[in-house]
Amino acid sequence: MRASTRLASTVCHGLSAARLLGVWSGRRLAGRTPSSLSRRPPCIRFSPVGQCARRAVSSQAPITDPDRPDLFYHLVSIPHPADSSSSTPAYALSFLPTPPSSSRSATIIGWLPAIAEGISGDIEAGLSDFVENPNFRSLVQETVQQGLREGVDEVWTNGALQLQHGWIHIHGDRNVPPLGRIGDPDDIIGSVLVEDSKILPDTYQAMPAYRLCTSDGPIQLTEGLARKLRTVLEDVASRETP
Repeated sequence: MRASTRLASTVCHGLSAARLLGVWSGRRLAGRTPSSLSRRPPCIRFSPVGQCARRAVSSQAPITDPDRPDLFYHLVSIPHPADSSSSTPAYALSFLPTPPSSSRSATIIGWLPAIAEGISGDIEAGLSDFVENPNFRSLVQETVQQGLREGVDEVWTNGALQLQHGWIHIHGDRNVPPLGRIGDPDDIIGSVLVEDSKILPDTYQAMPAYRLCTSDGPIQLTEGLARKLRTVLEDVASRETP
């Protein structure tokens, strides 16, 4: 199975502009083990950003994804680890349309590199260039467990009714496994025990191998859990200070 998403948009402010063209793509081959699957990393090209990369994030309109309306790209500046007086432009991927309170906000899924002024031509950013936000990962795991406790998602409530006893592997809609099959480890968010057709949320265990972004694209939760996560992120954003 092959899934692909094309991102195309332009960020402009004054005389400076940034153009983002991206493709998330992946190949799934039947009868292959996860370790032997052929993966094609996303190809994301950034033309020079110029001065707009150095301006406050609040002054930038987010880049929206035409195929994933729940995803937004915010231009931010990340402080250099060795020199706090300098910063590096990057795109913060988020489920929120409003700019994050800071470039290290827990609401940010992760970061993709942008191009600094003075560099000409296009640069391809591969999957290995995407940097996950560990704080966001923690929020996702807490939200999924809470969502299972509250029964916010019919997919997993109905799944428990059908299973009756055993472990359910929680995955998203990014790469749904075939019926009766276990998904790839990097697509399994966590696992939870079911007894008497009921989910036992206290048994929930996060999957360490889960990846927020793969060749099939960024995280994409099932509908009920996605709504729950959006509510949690909005609450976190309201409490964060710049």
